[in-house]
Amino acid sequence: MKPLRIGATELGVLAGMMRRMDFFSPLTVGQLDRVLPYVLLCSYAAGETVFRKGSPGDAFHVVYQGKVAVKLPRLLVLSRTVATLGPGEFFGEGALLCDEPRNATVAALEPTLLFTLAAADFKFVLGENPAAAAEMRRISAQRRFISAHAK
Repeated sequence: MKPLRIGATELGVLAGMMRRMDFFSPLTVGQLDRVLPYVLLCSYAAGETVFRKGSPGDAFHVVYQGKVAVKLPRLLVLSRTVATLGPGEFFGEGALLCDEPRNATVAALEPTLLFTLAAADFKFVLGENPAAAAEMRRISAQRRFISAHAK
């Protein structure tokens, strides 16, 4: 992972992405403006792991460019991909909402740029808007169900 400088163009793209996400759409422009300065832009090489199953939930991620695979362990050394996420899609919310370790491993499938919001800042956003928090919990529960029942 390589942190990059985030500019006005990237912040504009992120703001647009967030407005289209169900759980961020209830935020006012003012609430959204308070979040954006805390967002980091991180670069991952193809094959690089963003986080591993069991690691602490320390951040929420939105794919800016590239693709990531969400993988669950299968047997001792194998894993299965349960989701592939691209630009505008997000991950990492489950561990933050439940204060639990990560429930999957996520790795870049190609060179990938991620917008990253640290756990404390993510929780601040949800604390500011109960509607957004409820929507995020609904989405997280749905994702957990799908992961648990994926074959």
